This record gives sequence, structure tokens and C-alpha cells, in this order.
Amino acid sequence: MMYDDARRKLIARLLIGVACTISTLSLSQTAVAQAKNWPDKPVKLFVGFPPGGGSDAIARIIAINLSQMWGQQVVIDNRGGAAGTIAADLVAKSAPDGYTLGLAHVNALSIIPALGQKMSYNASTDFTPIVLLGITPNILIANVDAPAKNVKDLVAYMKQNPGKVSFGSAGNGSTQHLAYELFMHMAGTQALHIPYKGSGPVLVDLIAGHITYAFETMSAATPHIQSGKVIPLAQTRTKRSAAYPNLPTMEQLGYVGFEATAWYGLMGPAKLDPKIVDKINADVNTILRKPEIQAKLAEVGAEDGGGSPAAFSKFIVKDRNQWAKLVKDAKLQVDLN
Repeated sequence: MMYDDARRKLIARLLIGVACTISTLSLSQTAVAQAKNWPDKPVKLFVGFPPGGGSDAIARIIAINLSQMWGQQVVIDNRGGAAGTIAADLVAKSAPDGYTLGLAHVNALSIIPALGQKMSYNASTDFTPIVLLGITPNILIANVDAPAKNVKDLVAYMKQNPGKVSFGSAGNGSTQHLAYELFMHMAGTQALHIPYKGSGPVLVDLIAGHITYAFETMSAATPHIQSGKVIPLAQTRTKRSAAYPNLPTMEQLGYVGFEATAWYGLMGPAKLDPKIVDKINADVNTILRKPEIQAKLAEVGAEDGGGSPAAFSKFIVKDRNQWAKLVKDAKLQVDLN
């Protein structure tokens, strides 16, 4: 009897093992099939800013072309607010099946984490970076009646008139604000920072003379530069933008390592199937190589998109570390409210 009981228990364990193996294989085969057939329904793309801005424009350029390639609609869902972190949180909490993606943005993945702000997601572990879409420089611009019309004279003027020069920004914690803070830190001086709720009101007050200087995104500043309503002093990438070949970078003006840019990419939630990641990456790289797409992105100042998921991941980490160093070195305490 003891022998029969032991034999029955052994057979039962073997059957359970076989069943588990079959179940695992079945799940694995299902996952492979799903990845192979992906996408077989519309894909949602969360954008952390309202329609009409640079983020939305870039997202729509990519979404339209992916929809054509995949034969499935890529639907833009604008969830503005909290510097893009609301949309990022929605992506982080979505199923890793490839049907929910997000427009990765410098605010949500680099600046806010670097500032040590409490977030509902972990910027390092809750996302799958897919591909970089483009990098946009900021431009240091001045009112036409500004007392200094180049960076050297501006620094000298600020040191001679502490606290009398005003800089506007698109809001506390924005790339424009951090560009200002980086400038003040590297120049060893201070001005009066005035945060606004977006680029629009900054430019209105700058043109009217209520503020004197501002760092602004290339896409927002360019129409006013072209019309002569503001004066460009410098750009904030370490290399010159093709759109502004004659405008010096801050680094070329002596601020070595000055890099304060906005950047955009595609991301998914953590644990997104590598096969889906590779497909999206390959398809987006194909789109980004098209001359007409490069021209459209150049209109909003976006350059140097493309590359592998691994390269994009390294780019994000490097950017976040840069801002974290600035926050530490300059002892920044930014209230985002």
C-alpha cells in the first residue's frame, strides 16, 4: 500500500509538471503570436501637453506616418498638466502590450526626477525607452531695447546691476527655467526670474518690454526673431542648429558644457515585449530618414532623432544626471506649484 501511495504521488507530481510546462509553452507561444501580429488594433499615444505646442506637433508627425505604415490608427491623447508627468504616469500604469505608448519628454523623465520631486512613478524603472525623436535647443532672446545685446555684455551688466535684470521662463521646472539657472550658475551672477504659465505669455511680455530676457524653445522664438520683435543672443546646444548656423552656442561663448535642451522620444511601460520595441524602433527610424519628415521636424527645431532603444536609454540617463548635478551644485530648490 505504501508503495502504491508513493507511486500515485509521483505520477501526480509528474502530471502537474507536464501541465505547467504545457501551460508555460502555451503562454509563450501566445505572446510570440501577439508580438508577431502587433498591431491588430489602434494604438494610443499619450502626450503630456495641450494641442498646438512643439510636443503635440512632433507627436502628430510621427503618429500620422506610423498609422500609414501599420494600417492601424495611432490616436493622440493629450493629457496636459504637471509638466508632462500626468501623461507619463498613465503610460507607466498601462499594460505592456504595445497598445499604449507615450511621448517621452525631458520634463517628465529628466528634469522633474533631477529636482527630487515626489512622483507617482519611477522614471528609471517604470518605462521602456524606444527611440529618440529629436532634440530642440533653447535660444537666449532679448527685448529689442535690452541694455545688452550679446552674452558678454549681458553678464557684465548683470554684475554691475545685481537683481535689476529680469528673465522670464515658461514656468518653474521648465527647460527654459533650468537653462536660466544653468546660465546664472556658470556666469556667477543673479537676475530676477519671473515664471509664467507657458511660452506664450513670456513672449508677449518680452516683446512689450515688461521683462528683458528669456530662454525660449526654438519653435516658439523663431517667428518673433524673424519678424524682428526679439533679438537672439545664443543657442543652448553644444553644437549649432542647422536652422541657426550663424548664432553661437553658449559653449562657443565660453560656457563649456552648457547644454539645456528639450527633447522628445517614444516610450512604453516597463516590460514591453522586446519584439514590439524593435518593430516600433525600426519603423520610426525609417520615418525619420525621410527628407520630408526631416523638413517638418526642422520647422519645430527638432534634430538628431533616431537610433537604438539602448542609445535612447543612455541618452536619458546622461541628461538626467546632468540636471541632477546642476540642482546639487547650484543648490536649487524649485517649487513646481
